[in-house]
Amino acid sequence: MTDGGAATILHADLDAFYASVALLREPGLIGKPVAVGGGVVLSCTYEARAMGVRGGMPLGRARELCPSLIVLDSDFGDYVDYSDRVFEVFREFTPQVEPLSIDEAFLDISGSTHLFGSPAEIGAALRKRVRQETQLSVSVGGSRTKFLAKIASQVAKPDGMIIVEPGTELDFLHPLSVDHLWGVGPVTLEALATLGVKTVGDLGETSERLLADRVGRARAAHLHALAWNRDPRGVETGRRAASVGAQSAFGGDHRSPEELRAVIARLSSRVGARLRNKSWKGRTVTIRARFTDMAAVTRAKTLRGPTASSAVLYRTGIGLVDKILEEHPDRGLNLLGISVSNLERGSTLQLELGLGEEAAPGNPRELELQALDEAVDSLREKFGRRAVGPGSDLLGDTSEFAEGLSDIMSRDDGE
Repeated sequence: MTDGGAATILHADLDAFYASVALLREPGLIGKPVAVGGGVVLSCTYEARAMGVRGGMPLGRARELCPSLIVLDSDFGDYVDYSDRVFEVFREFTPQVEPLSIDEAFLDISGSTHLFGSPAEIGAALRKRVRQETQLSVSVGGSRTKFLAKIASQVAKPDGMIIVEPGTELDFLHPLSVDHLWGVGPVTLEALATLGVKTVGDLGETSERLLADRVGRARAAHLHALAWNRDPRGVETGRRAASVGAQSAFGGDHRSPEELRAVIARLSSRVGARLRNKSWKGRTVTIRARFTDMAAVTRAKTLRGPTASSAVLYRTGIGLVDKILEEHPDRGLNLLGISVSNLERGSTLQLELGLGEEAAPGNPRELELQALDEAVDSLREKFGRRAVGPGSDLLGDTSEFAEGLSDIMSRDDGE
């Protein structure tokens, strides 16, 4: 635990983010049990959670628990827009923002209190600004450590704030159930129960040696440190992105190759736009596929040069999906994802003569398609993300865009 100082680390976590964004599109569903997802629940409203529905749960099980559950499609592009707007609000209060995911972040406000007031005042102002700008609610926790700030925001949910003042940390932490701690899942929880450990305070009073007999030495040391709020980490703002990706979950046991190509087309468009927006290019394209039995497989390909072209991502991704389908011909899919890693910023590009694979980085055809990407990006910036994009997003036709893009990329150079 940090010595001295104020509770200047905040953890801000949007409440039921995906479901909340979906309800902004369907306000008539507010107050009803709603889930966002396809084969699995991506997010759900608190009305659905009251019936036992949880994120990551198979949709069939969710419907068993909540027969009145309303399921909305997760495959639309508003999430990134809303996330960007929320993070802009965060940075109004401090430049020291560490994103954890699309809907949560740590903020170091130690340099902001002289401008905006106490941590509690900053947290309240931040929550108000997010609501004004996006109509979304955000729960905020504050402490001297990242660990306890995140715990506080979870206890504060939904739509609340808890600032754990210095000197009161253990009074707040020790009465909590031990499953509030990072790394305590069902298996560890059961192992701790054999020792009579139910609360964080119980865990703190249990010797590490006895804990190690049940959960292993490394985990015992980790959990014991958390029980006493020992977390020396600071907010990290300069971490280089490891990858940029997007995924889509969908129902059904089997999808046709054309439908899967349309999914990859939409995801490639989305990932390419995010790369270009951040001036990133990447060399390695990875496809993640999840089967209906919840098993998953990944396949990757490293390109000859870095790219941010949606067309290159699409072509590479389709090749990897085809490989997965060849290896698993009788297994249905309920999720596809594409990500780009080995990222570089401001990379120069070695031009090629166009004699290699179609639409490879540096190939003249790829440069033509890159110009198309830039035109689409410009239109989206001016008129909004949904103003232009794959036909499968805008018109509901899941095959036309994929087939059209495939035709463009397979043309002879003379056409």
